[in-house]
Amino acid sequence: MNPSAQPDQKAIGGAKTIGPTLALLAMTACWGSTFFLIHDLLERMPVADFLAIRFIIASIAMVIVAPRAIARLDPAKRKHALVLGLLYGVAQVLQTAGLAHTAASVSGFITGFYVVATPFFAAMILKTKIGPMTWLAVVVAIAGIAILTLGNVGGLQLGYGEALTFVAALVYALHIVGLGAWSTAGDAVGMAIVQAIMIASVTTIAAIPGGITLPDRTTDWLSILYMAIFAGALALLGQTWAQAHLSPTRSAIIMSMEPVFAAFFAVSLGGESLTARMVTGGGLVVAAMVIVELAPRSKPEAELPHLQV
Repeated sequence: MNPSAQPDQKAIGGAKTIGPTLALLAMTACWGSTFFLIHDLLERMPVADFLAIRFIIASIAMVIVAPRAIARLDPAKRKHALVLGLLYGVAQVLQTAGLAHTAASVSGFITGFYVVATPFFAAMILKTKIGPMTWLAVVVAIAGIAILTLGNVGGLQLGYGEALTFVAALVYALHIVGLGAWSTAGDAVGMAIVQAIMIASVTTIAAIPGGITLPDRTTDWLSILYMAIFAGALALLGQTWAQAHLSPTRSAIIMSMEPVFAAFFAVSLGGESLTARMVTGGGLVVAAMVIVELAPRSKPEAELPHLQV
């Protein structure tokens, strides 16, 4: 890794980052659309089994569509993708284990701390300079996530489930930082496939001790297929490609839109009522995105240093 400090940017601002930003927003919208589906599905099957089946399907679909993509990766890229997939898979397992011991709203809030951890890790590991406007955006994003996800702040306690979820947030942040350092647009497909295979492996290992239960309803299979293809395979591909153009911190702030999209789909499709809390929290997260997009850039976004693994 290059020890010299780098600006908190990865590609020239403006038009050249519109595509990657929209890709991350689309991916985050897909994630947000799955919350009410997962809530219904997990009433009938274990979380670990759902994760394993979801990412196995995602991996198979990606290999079928692009069978030669992995072969085009050089050994270093394959190794990087394996590390990234391991991080993401471990984060999924930790978050799932934590969810069994804490409320979903608290889990959502604590998971959102990856928005804070990402610039810290970027500064420590990549020696990235984080400007004051970016830190302001981080604070505003966390405030918005708190309002969106914590209906009762008094319910936030520090216990076993919360600790596991916090570690998961840190691992998610490491994944974002690593993806920002290692991803390239030309290798996005191959790296996404390797990551998906590794995530499937980790989640399957976590599910094996209790035995893997398959869905017994057609509607459940349709939900899993949607989450595997759109919120799994395509989302992972979109994130890998987008982070080849955007800095980790900027990516994390854009992805903090997930609870906003979750609230939107819960109201529009899940039958929930729109509340002032949703409007306020969602407005703050959107404001954070605007702040980070309008933050002054003294020079073009430079390539991030590459981690050596």
